[in-house]
Amino acid sequence: MKIGFIGTGVMGSRMAKRLLVAGYDVAVYNRSAEKTVPLLELGAERSDTIAELAQRSDMICTCLSMPDDVIDVYLRKDGVIHHARPGTICLDFTTVGPDTSKTVAKQAQEKDIYYLDAPVSGGPEGAEQGTLTIMVGGEKQVWEQVLPLLNVLGETVEYLGPSGSGSAAKLMNQYLVAVHSVAASEAMVAGAALGLDAEQLYRILKASYGDSRMLRRHMEQYVLPRKFEPGGAVKYVHKDVRLANQLMDEIGMKQFLGQIAEETFAIAVKQGLSDFDMSAVIQTLEKRCNVTVKKKEV
Repeated sequence: MKIGFIGTGVMGSRMAKRLLVAGYDVAVYNRSAEKTVPLLELGAERSDTIAELAQRSDMICTCLSMPDDVIDVYLRKDGVIHHARPGTICLDFTTVGPDTSKTVAKQAQEKDIYYLDAPVSGGPEGAEQGTLTIMVGGEKQVWEQVLPLLNVLGETVEYLGPSGSGSAAKLMNQYLVAVHSVAASEAMVAGAALGLDAEQLYRILKASYGDSRMLRRHMEQYVLPRKFEPGGAVKYVHKDVRLANQLMDEIGMKQFLGQIAEETFAIAVKQGLSDFDMSAVIQTLEKRCNVTVKKKEV
């Protein structure tokens, strides 16, 4: 079986690598061709166009940045849907809104192509280690067919329901990522402004009910050491919480914490933090309160 993989950035490159190591026959395409070089050295084939990759693949995986990228890659004239063979299975690992997944799935169905929305959570380390959480929407029998491949990439692989279900579940996860990130940042900045030692406060919080995975991730890996290389970038979390908030609006919520999180991440983007790790959102609050959350200087 020939696997085509489109999008070999921070996440996609690691996922494609795991497929190669597991013995899959993989062809890769990326808009910036140089990003495919490490995978070519591991035995992947390079496709020069999306159309070429689609024509040669039995299964196509995509891991892209934005909803518009998904629409473009799948639906443009030289894209996946117009060139994939009938019976091809498409797995989209991108975080998008359910409407985007349903739109692509409908177009795929008209061409006798199978499409699953399969967004992932777990970051680069999860992609590297094969411990991702993968949330799948689409036809259940197709999910069952691709489960062996998904188990190479993820530790928790869940089928959620029809097209768009996986994307909806991922956005609920991202809603919590954004809200928890901002809440943890607010608490740590407030503590610093009140004269508390940041390391001591963090030790107390992680041993108490205020603990969270985002608190630990951000403080230990990024904030206290003051190293904000991504990780998951600010711009992507801003995109994700904005999409999640749209779902909140649609179901009738009026006031919700995601609105504050979206606003805070939007400020971080405006302040030039787009490409930094999501934990860098704390810098917007530090500027507001004129403090820095960091380890005590020795």
